[in-house]
Amino acid sequence: MNAQPLLQVENLRIAYGATPVVHGVCFTLGREKLAVVGESGSGKTTVGRALLRLLPRQARITADRLDFDGRPLLQAGEADMEALRGRQLSMIMQDPKYSLNPVMSIGRQIGEAVQRGSAMSRSECDDRVEALLARVHIHDPKRVTGQYPHELSGGMGQRVMIAMMLAQKPRLLIADEPTSALDVSVRQEVLNLLDELVAEQGLSLLFISHDLSLVGRFCDRVLVMYAGRVVESLKASELAHAQHPYTQGLMASLPSLRHRRAVLPVLQRDAAWSAA
Repeated sequence: MNAQPLLQVENLRIAYGATPVVHGVCFTLGREKLAVVGESGSGKTTVGRALLRLLPRQARITADRLDFDGRPLLQAGEADMEALRGRQLSMIMQDPKYSLNPVMSIGRQIGEAVQRGSAMSRSECDDRVEALLARVHIHDPKRVTGQYPHELSGGMGQRVMIAMMLAQKPRLLIADEPTSALDVSVRQEVLNLLDELVAEQGLSLLFISHDLSLVGRFCDRVLVMYAGRVVESLKASELAHAQHPYTQGLMASLPSLRHRRAVLPVLQRDAAWSAA
């Protein structure tokens, strides 16, 4: 990790009207793969979108510190955020079926990201788009540029999303459950691709997931969220030795081929986990 973290988050709070949904989240992110895990509704995606200021207008975001490379994001104007999004910070959405425009060809969609803020010619843009598709291990990229999202498999659609997010060479990549809609073999290919990109381009990766087994193998550190709070932070390699009862309960509920059980244990919740 760098001596100076790329991202610093202190006491991040998010509310919709009088309803708080994220409570005092704190973490830093350097040149590493940091996972944010927890059940659906725990606030994982809300935190990721808040970093890019992509939450609805009625969302109220406050923080003692929300800095990207020393720049306070909450004080940045919309023009400044537009300059940062894509170029410095990018987000891979969960399911390409809902994130890609169904009436635009793949080449045109990636081309829009490539040409943003650039004066390159049409042929230069086409070459760049094909190079990006080849970089994410899509065979015959020229053919794929003429296809539409419904003509792609889930794995290819996710690769297209990754290529689009890499068009401006960001420094921080937020991946929101990028493998949840994929089968096991394709999932591993996408993870290998993300691993390559982190290693080769020096990306910082914020990996949002509900799959503890996956992040235990893939990430460096893990933040565990429950009801909008970070209840535990630990090395990914130490997940099996988690101290918080919520993390322990999640780990215990995972099925195992080595230790078969007739019934998986049900997580017993404690009201104290949601205490302010």
